[in-house]
Amino acid sequence: MKEQKGVGRMWSLYKMGGVTPAIASMLGSQNAQQMAFIRNANREQRKQSMIDTPLMDLDMVVFDLETTGFNPNNGDEILSFGAVVVRGGKRVEGETFYRLVNPKRTVPKAIEELTGITNEMVQDAQDLMTVLHDFMVFIGRRLLIAHAAGHDKQFLNAALWKTSKVNLNHRVLDTMMIAKWLEPGRESYGLDELLMSSGIPITQRHHALEDAMMTAELWSKYLARILERNVTTLGDLYAYLSKH
Repeated sequence: MKEQKGVGRMWSLYKMGGVTPAIASMLGSQNAQQMAFIRNANREQRKQSMIDTPLMDLDMVVFDLETTGFNPNNGDEILSFGAVVVRGGKRVEGETFYRLVNPKRTVPKAIEELTGITNEMVQDAQDLMTVLHDFMVFIGRRLLIAHAAGHDKQFLNAALWKTSKVNLNHRVLDTMMIAKWLEPGRESYGLDELLMSSGIPITQRHHALEDAMMTAELWSKYLARILERNVTTLGDLYAYLSKH
């Protein structure tokens, strides 16, 4: 009970502006600085409007997460972050992000087999706060893209709330939703099937960085088709996607 009151007092002080002494005393100065950065970056993101920006002019980050399961509200945690920068529809060589996370829990055997991430691999990895901070630095104020983005957004939101008591303010495009608009009536909109039908080589699935790279190639193919339909701005694209 005393600990709960302490945490509640910390957030009250935070809202009142007592960031440094309140947060640093309970989290340590490094985590306090990381959390302050995340909160500030999230606040600044709300000020940015991309709706009228041409798609070809947008800097984007295509990302993927590997997790211990499918429900962050039931104890599942992020295992790895993978991301690449896309500019003008092309992946920017060298601008990549990949990091393992110590989930502070056992990695289920099925997840080890699916992702190749073992308990031994993550036991010495950095904690969620550190990796999330570095990921937020990497993405900056760019538009985000993911495949079947609901899963990734759910875990990213849970991580942001757990560490910094904020929700994601970045816009996120879902390549699955784009595929449903461009190719209605398909039997499957799974990443494997879409990669194969788009002629994109499948490298290593369920590896966060490799999946992000392949999804970036898929976005590049889709962007060319989107522009052919005279859909040129982010606002135009959202308008079409909202109908499907």
